[in-house]
Amino acid sequence: MSIQEDELIKVAPLFGGEDAVKVIKALLKLGEATDDVIAAETGVKLNDVRKILYRLYDHALISSNRGRDPKQGWFIFYWRLQPDQLEAFIKSRKMRVLEKLKQRLEYERSHSFFECGKCPSERFTFEEALETAFMCSKCGGHLESVDNSRIIAYLERKVEEIEGEIKGEAGSSQG
Repeated sequence: MSIQEDELIKVAPLFGGEDAVKVIKALLKLGEATDDVIAAETGVKLNDVRKILYRLYDHALISSNRGRDPKQGWFIFYWRLQPDQLEAFIKSRKMRVLEKLKQRLEYERSHSFFECGKCPSERFTFEEALETAFMCSKCGGHLESVDNSRIIAYLERKVEEIEGEIKGEAGSSQG
């Protein structure tokens, strides 16, 4: 099994759990197949196979050829994997994660936070704490200032790490 095929199997659960893994493995084995053949090969219900195929198609990880059934005249779609599109899919996912991390980092940097000693899972911004006179809205306890520098440092490391991965991928695909 090639690295791309292995990576396809790793991302398959995003498109339909274990059934999507079965669909990917069937397409790897068969090369090109109709949804009926894939359903028979995998034991996955035909409607579920179709949903998975459409999700994979929406992300350009598979393509299809359309033909006509000679007996009934209906259109038949022959599906096949496009493992060369996997890199672009992974990069787009990383870009989305990076954007969310940057937003969270900005939020952490631009706010002061407060916690209740009795309810440590509750975290309030300065504005929220001010509205309740620095009293916990859950239990009435006193809110204490929280140092979020460790969270900020962690987010900065993650942002740097993902930016490095994206730049590394861009460099390796150009060379």
